[in-house]
Amino acid sequence: MSYEPPTPPANLPTEIVNTLNEATPKHLRDVASYAEALAKHKEREARLEEEADDADVEERPDDLPDDVPAKATITIKEINDNRYYYWQWREGDSVTSKYKGPVNPDE
Repeated sequence: MSYEPPTPPANLPTEIVNTLNEATPKHLRDVASYAEALAKHKEREARLEEEADDADVEERPDDLPDDVPAKATITIKEINDNRYYYWQWREGDSVTSKYKGPVNPDE
């Protein structure tokens, strides 16, 4: 083991280096433990966010119009004995619908 103090990473802010240099060995071990746990937490959060973004893209149906959100579902409405598909989604306290097409395109 070297008798020289370790060289801090070049990308570490000076304020952090100075604070660490003034800390006791116990505090440094506590900081190291906390920093490792925090890094794992942030990596996990970033991974989950990325997976959620990927899932949103994968779940979007091919025939979903650009102005309809991915969370929309298809519902069937009957009007004058005819059945139609509608995209439907919630916006705040209201439900919004957009026409998709007839249930039986031959009608």
